[in-house]
Amino acid sequence: VQLQASGGGLVQAGASLRLSCTDSDRYSVGWFRQAPGKEREFVAAIRWDGRGTYYADSVKGRFTISRDNAKNTVYLQMNNLKPEDTAVYYCAAGPKNSGESYYTGNRYNVWGQGTLVTVSS
Repeated sequence: VQLQASGGGLVQAGASLRLSCTDSDRYSVGWFRQAPGKEREFVAAIRWDGRGTYYADSVKGRFTISRDNAKNTVYLQMNNLKPEDTAVYYCAAGPKNSGESYYTGNRYNVWGQGTLVTVSS
């Protein structure tokens, strides 16, 4: 598996972006982000079959994770972006079944390169 994350950019507060993570078929997928000077943090995750989604409290109601397995792609729709959402966003893939929580990076064993999201105020 080689993951490709894309869709980042520079937007103003309140705008929307959609990130894509390709080559993610048949895997659980998580999105994480890392802001300058901060630790990596969980953003959202989705089960391999799309029947379960998980979100960080900071993005609930604004971000939506979804997947199209026919296109081997997981999406992260980000609405009402805030300056504090500025970070490099990474997608990661892990096995269908795992004893690890969806919320932790330990669940995922393949990581894509990041895509930068910058939100100006």
